[in-house]
Amino acid sequence: MLGRLSTRRSGPFSTSLVSPTPGLVVGYYKDKCNSDIEDIIEVLVTEEFDKDPTILPALLRLQFHDCFVHGCDASLLIDGASTEKTAGSNLSVRGYELIEKLKAAIEEECPGVVSCADIVVVATKVVIKLGGGLDFPVETGRKDGLVSNAADVDLPSPSMTVAQSAAVFAAKGFSVEEMVVLLGYHAVGITHCQFIQDRIYDGTSQFDPEMDTNLRLRLRQVCPRGPPADNSILLNQDPSNNNTLNNGFYGQLINNRGVLHLDQLLSRDPSTANIVSELAQNSTLFNIRTAQVMIKLQAVEVLTGDEGEIRNVCGRFN
Repeated sequence: MLGRLSTRRSGPFSTSLVSPTPGLVVGYYKDKCNSDIEDIIEVLVTEEFDKDPTILPALLRLQFHDCFVHGCDASLLIDGASTEKTAGSNLSVRGYELIEKLKAAIEEECPGVVSCADIVVVATKVVIKLGGGLDFPVETGRKDGLVSNAADVDLPSPSMTVAQSAAVFAAKGFSVEEMVVLLGYHAVGITHCQFIQDRIYDGTSQFDPEMDTNLRLRLRQVCPRGPPADNSILLNQDPSNNNTLNNGFYGQLINNRGVLHLDQLLSRDPSTANIVSELAQNSTLFNIRTAQVMIKLQAVEVLTGDEGEIRNVCGRFN
């Protein structure tokens, strides 16, 4: 049974695993529902992915933004005037409609049993596989949270230094190496002009003179000087990437083609440069580590047993 990633390391990386997260098991719903819940999710997520492959970065972001605030408890899904969903850093998060669609389908087959938090976890695992990542076993058994406040949302910023970001990740139990691995999911992400404008024009606070010249010119076409446009930019500017999870993203950073300030710093900071180099050179290592660290992310501060609830609808408390 695949458990959480061990923090024990052999050299810069570790592939050892420890016992499963307390309260979570692989196949938690097998004896609780007549239908295979994970199969239902896989079929519906695959249908969505075939129509819109960008659901991959959308669910990766939704999962991360949920787990980093009160743990992986689907608190981000709650609708309301002052819920997590309304926080500034969450306004562009998407994928909610798919999660509600999955919840409705599962409620028909197995009412009142499967949490929204577990649906998010399984759906994210499916899109990772569809995007070229490993098909790893998912631990389930989470309960949905009972709190969702915009004021509680405090996520890593793309303008942070490596040390600042590492401190945020450390507060959730992640090492510097695990932070670099998680940020590697930016291989399929997007950003907006407001987050990169200061990197591409002389005289601005975070102008990057080392950025690849061709990349800078391309980004200036998308984000003209002046008030930031709301145009979107692929975080992985490799034209051959095409919504595929692979280690080529780290090669882009080494070649000074990082779009976000923090991403680019990963290849330059002494604490992370060697990690970026190893991941860039070893696609197998990248696949293994992204799966392991995702398993660890999905176990952050989970609610199990008598904690939390099983929501009837993901967007509101019972």
